[in-house]
Amino acid sequence: MNAIQARFADLLNHNAGADCPAPLLTPDLAQRLLQRLDSLRLFAHGYPLLTNLTQGRVTPADMLDFAYRHELDGLSLHLLDGEQNSLSQMSAEQLATFGEKARALGLDVHVEISSTLPADVDQAVAVALAIGSRNIRVYSRYEGHLSRVMGLIEDDLRRLAQLADAHDLHFDFEQHEELKSDEIATLLRRVGHPRLNALFDFGNMINACEQPLPALANLAPFIRQVHLKGVRVVPEANGFGHYGVLQGGAEDQLPGARMLVELLLLGEATPQVVAFILEQENHYIAPAFRQAGEDTDPFIPYREMSETPLPPGYSLERMLADEHRWANNQVRYVRGLLGELRLLAELTLAETGRP
Repeated sequence: MNAIQARFADLLNHNAGADCPAPLLTPDLAQRLLQRLDSLRLFAHGYPLLTNLTQGRVTPADMLDFAYRHELDGLSLHLLDGEQNSLSQMSAEQLATFGEKARALGLDVHVEISSTLPADVDQAVAVALAIGSRNIRVYSRYEGHLSRVMGLIEDDLRRLAQLADAHDLHFDFEQHEELKSDEIATLLRRVGHPRLNALFDFGNMINACEQPLPALANLAPFIRQVHLKGVRVVPEANGFGHYGVLQGGAEDQLPGARMLVELLLLGEATPQVVAFILEQENHYIAPAFRQAGEDTDPFIPYREMSETPLPPGYSLERMLADEHRWANNQVRYVRGLLGELRLLAELTLAETGRP
């Protein structure tokens, strides 16, 4: 194995497990990888600056500026991010101004909500149409036995499919800690609508007692959007929680490079993933929701929307300052990883004399 192949293997085998070795970087794979890197769309996200948004130090319009300064392709923003300044609290005129600013900066905006309830979805649709967005992330927070929860979600998804057709929208259901990837894939197959797909989060499968690469494989046919982040796995009784850490840092236990490459390669003629979203969640705490050896119809507890409390020993001012540093560093890390993948692919083609 030459130095190029060895480095590619090192990147893709990191935290991936010995039973899932990296593929060889063949000239064909290198050429395909370069094509996908050329078309990759990288988005900012509100969560890395959540404390700043909550405290009013950063506004949704400021998040557009962040995305523009870093030469990103768009912004994915929760409807409630920013409290009184959030999209949910904006007037029709303010929403129009926000949408105009995004277009002037050449940025796409994707909307996120933490619900599939009709009232919440209808509000998200109204906001999306007002700002010119065509993509809405959803997930459900129902409590009850799995069979009941699956039935409720299926009903909601069928309504989403109707709204998608009526308003030229796409809805992407996130695997958000309580449902397993194959359960979400089952729901999406049942509904069977091209405007209804999935958002794959780098770490949320941990809380559903799954491993990252098998979860990605299960959900692969439906993945349109991706949340990029770092995670430290936290064993809890018969399951696992996760703690948000800096992506690519010493504490990050995810096979991030491997997942990134596999997600980039999804889709035959065209890329399947339309947005890779930088969702740094440093110090976020997420408990286990599913257990090893659980019943066939386990009880799914209610979950609150995600939030990150001040870590022990942190002042509010320190958290406000550090969020900016962490957000900037995630952009730098991901861009560095993408650049290294590009270089390895180019060197592979150069060795064979292929353009």
